[in-house]
Amino acid sequence: MTLLPKALLLVAAFGLAACNNPDRFGAGGAGGGAGGAGGAGGGFVDTTGLGDPNNPASVAYFNQRVGDRVLFPVDQHTLTPEARQIVVGQAQWLMANPSYAVIVEGHADEQGTKEYNIGLSARRAASVHQLLISQGVPANRMRTVPYGKERPIEVCSSEACYSQNRRSVTVLSVGAGA
Repeated sequence: MTLLPKALLLVAAFGLAACNNPDRFGAGGAGGGAGGAGGAGGGFVDTTGLGDPNNPASVAYFNQRVGDRVLFPVDQHTLTPEARQIVVGQAQWLMANPSYAVIVEGHADEQGTKEYNIGLSARRAASVHQLLISQGVPANRMRTVPYGKERPIEVCSSEACYSQNRRSVTVLSVGAGA
């Protein structure tokens, strides 16, 4: 082996070793120090980029506590009472956090044709969108996207999977009107 391949191999090894040091910035990760939620006091460390699920203004709080998705019965786009409750909670959170815009995604299970499922998922997203508007969320903060059966979260041919894929998901993005 000549000198150049050996040197490249050595540089690659050092590079990989540097990537494998979680405390390279001190206790608590990037920024280090003992202050804040990511400090050395054993507090919350955000590894997802969604924020602290205990912070009512964070995306993680919205996703986990408020609920970012609602489920639909077979071939339906009307909101169930449980789904309405979740969407009303989403609207309240969005009104209290005006810096967020939303994309309301519509989804369907794998049953049916692609065309049918795109239409159904569009109607599901529209149902959530309309309820958010009726609760005071400005329309210019939202847009809808129908995915049909193209983005399942469960993949199998059973009702347990199908029921999870018949959904609408409210995805947050920073910047109202974005």
